[in-house]
Order: sequence, then structure tokens, then C-alpha cells
Amino acid sequence: MKRLHVHHFEDNIIWDFIIIGGGATGLGTALDAASRGYKTLLVEQADFAKGTSSRSTKLVHGGVRYLAQGDIGLVKHALKERGLLQQNAKHLVDKEEFLIPCYDWFSVVKYLTGLTLYDWLAGKYSFGKSRFFSKKETLTRMPGIKEKGLKGSIRYYDGKFDDARLAINIAQTAIEKGASLLNYTKVTGLLKSGDTVTGIETEDTITGSTAKYNGKIVINATGVFVDDILHMNNPDTKKMVRPSQGVHVVLEKSFLNSESALMIPKTTDGRVLFAVPWHEHLLVGTTDTPLNKHSLEPRALKEEVDFIMDTAAAYFNRKPMEKDILSVFSGLRPLAAPTNGDGNSTKEISRDHKLIVSAKGLITITGGKWTTYRLMAEETVNLAIAHAGLKPKACVTQNLSIHGSVADTGKGHLAIYGSDRSNIEALIRQNPNLEKPLHPSFPFTEAEVVWSARNEMAETVEDILSRRLRILFIDAQAAKDMAPRVASLLSKELSADENWEADQIETFNKLADGYLYHQPIK
Repeated sequence: MKRLHVHHFEDNIIWDFIIIGGGATGLGTALDAASRGYKTLLVEQADFAKGTSSRSTKLVHGGVRYLAQGDIGLVKHALKERGLLQQNAKHLVDKEEFLIPCYDWFSVVKYLTGLTLYDWLAGKYSFGKSRFFSKKETLTRMPGIKEKGLKGSIRYYDGKFDDARLAINIAQTAIEKGASLLNYTKVTGLLKSGDTVTGIETEDTITGSTAKYNGKIVINATGVFVDDILHMNNPDTKKMVRPSQGVHVVLEKSFLNSESALMIPKTTDGRVLFAVPWHEHLLVGTTDTPLNKHSLEPRALKEEVDFIMDTAAAYFNRKPMEKDILSVFSGLRPLAAPTNGDGNSTKEISRDHKLIVSAKGLITITGGKWTTYRLMAEETVNLAIAHAGLKPKACVTQNLSIHGSVADTGKGHLAIYGSDRSNIEALIRQNPNLEKPLHPSFPFTEAEVVWSARNEMAETVEDILSRRLRILFIDAQAAKDMAPRVASLLSKELSADENWEADQIETFNKLADGYLYHQPIK
């Protein structure tokens, strides 16, 4: 089978930046470096945003929780970045109304005070004013909320987005600015000269071919995998990251029957829980469970799903049951590893990012959140310039439009493609058969599969159904139903054979079974 997206570079290129990791932070760093004019290479071991960056709660936010913890500086930075992200990716970032239900008057005063401060901190980047809604107004806006004892709600605004779609669009923007991006390219070792890191050794996980790349600076932006890269440099290095699992369940939208999102400010474990309308469904999460190991496909623990379902049941009129769960997915936050004590409470560990020079020629960036990806990238590139003695050039990403960004993308599900929408519609005009839906319950069409294969570096059925179209994250059974048709369309685009198709369907079905929530047999 041919690879659609294999690059051939001259042997003797010395890159200014080599970035390992194709999630939010790595892609942001590649875009920042390339847009300043540096020769930039990024490698990702799987698909872009395969790990944590496709598994967020889909919020572009300042962090109401950090405000409660008194971290004013972090909130202020994040609120500015929220505003910039909406400005630069208009097709993907929407303003969302959140309601905090209040069942006593003290909560009304407390949350209204806190959220008024939140609005004020946003300054010119404000999304709108917080206010109190009476019980009647609350029930009109969110009919599915538990009515008993309800005094009213506090409304505030934050942002909502599609994380994996934004990752793909940032990748496209980086390429447009001159970066070279390789997916399915795993780093197998670091190149060194004495104690200085000078590049990377890689393996193409689809073809098996190996390569070496030399660079003036290597950026380790691999999230929960940062320690794997650090161990390649020094096997004795202390662990930098401790994974914390965040689980989400997806239900039918009818449970809240609202365009507004629900924010539950205090759960039994002291966290906040969100129920957010997303792709015509309801996304509920998340948890914060310390783990001792990381993987590309983390699995939800039964107690995490129970916690989400029990918390939701306390606030929904209709109690969600296990049979109502359409998909369950987990993401791993790369939190700073505790240096003392048993370190079992992840709520206490900083969510903000850490940026360190790990060795001569090797910089590690980890932590943070999607909302601040641009700021983290700017800081990373600035440090790299100073460390590697590169010719300084100013950051230009504050007002840099992301691929696809247009203010009005029309109605319907194709709006998420922004300015690419017209290209997908043109494909359908050329071949009207491509307008066929992939599934009777969903609007997604065959044209989108062809578009993603040709223009969005999709290589597998999983890439399409998990991160280009998001179906696996919305309804795992529907994703399984679509897999054979997607495999057939992809194999034609990639000049693959029937064996490849069969293998892709089998691999995807095995993966999707992990997103279906089966009640354990007692």
C-alpha cells in the first residue's frame, strides 16, 4: 500500500527545531517556530491528537476552578488566550452559556460574586456578563435539571470547541507556514554528540522504515510520554510526570434538553463536573484519578464511570442508566510527579505547565491545557532560541488565523470545516455519490472521508472515525457500523487491498469495544 503522506527530505538537512509529539503543545510549538521562519520538523508516533489532546472536556476556558483556588494570574492568562483562540479559530470555538444550579441562597451569592470577578478578569476578552436566573428561568433554559429545592442558577459564559479538529487545523496551518509534519513516526532514540542532544532516530510505524534527523534543538512535547524520551537521554533520570486520568461519558442530549451547558461546582470528591452539549449529544465529565502507568488507549475504571453517573443523577430529572451510555473515553493529564509523600491526590498537583531544559539541546514542555496551548508554545520557542543560540525572531501567533477560520460557516455539520466546507461541497458536485451518509442516524458523508484522506493526513479508519469525524467519541456502536464503508473508501484513496481493509475493520472494532460501556457480568 502506498502512503499518501510520506515526505522525502534531503539527507543533510539540519533543522532549527525538531519537535516530538503531535498533540496541542507540539503542534502549537511547530506552528510558532515555523511562522517565525525557523526550519521546523515535527514527528508524532500515531495520529495527531491521538492521546490526551482529543480527549478533553471540549472547553476553551479560563478555569473557574483555578479562580476558586486563588490562582488569579493563571485565570487571567487563560481568559486572554480563550479570547485569542475564538478570534483565530472562529469556525471551531463557540461561546457557550453555562448554568450553575443553586439549591441554597448562600451558593447564589458565592457563585455570582466569583463569576463577576471571572468576567472582570477577562477584560476586553469577555464573552458576556454573568447573572442570576430565577428557578422558572432556569427550568425554561434547561428543562432536564433537577427541580426539587432549586433556588435558581448563575449563568456565565465560556468557550466550547472540537479539540481534535483544532489539532488538525493547527497542523495544516503549520504546514502552510513551512513546517514538515510526520505522523506515524515514532522516536526510537536520540542522537548525541558528547552530552548534547543533536537529533532523533525514528521508525515509520506503517512501513517500518527508519530515519535520522539532525537539529539545533529538540523539543520533547509528548505529554504523559515525556519520561520515555527523557530516559533515552539519561536512563537514571527521575520521573517528571504522573498521569492523572480524566474520564467522560456521552449520553443523548435529551437528558438536559438544552443548548446551555451545566456546571456542577462541587462534587463529592471536591472537583467540578460539566455536562456540555457537543455534536448533538451530551458530554459529561470528568474525573481525576492518579495512575501509575500511561498508554495511548487508557481505559475508564468502573468507579470513575459510577462517579460520573451518580453525580449526574443528583442533578438530572431523569436518572441516566448504564444502558444510556453511548461512548466512554479517557484522557491522561501529564501532571508534575510529586517529589515527596505518596502523591495520591492529583487535585493538589499543579495543572499549569512546566518548561525545562532537560539536557543540552533538549527542552521538555509538559502540563498546561488546550486553552493556553499558544502561550505555552511561545514560551517554549523563546526558551529554545536562547538555549540553542538561534537568531531571535518575534512571535507572530497572537493574531495568526488558524486554517479554516471564517466567521460565518453556514448551518449544519459541515460548518466545522470552516473555509474548507466549500471544497467538500465541490467534491460532492463532482461525484454526487459522495453525498451518501455513512450512517442513517448521522449527517456525516462519504465526501468527508475522501477529503480527510486527501487533505488531513488521515491514514486509518480510526483516524477518520475517532478524530476527523469524532463518531467513536459520540456513539461507539455507530462508529463500528460505519467502519466497513470507511475502510472501503480509504483503501481506494490509499491504493490498499482487501487484506488491508479487513485488517483495518478488525483493528477498529477491537478499539471501539473499549468505548462501549458493557455492564460487567456478576
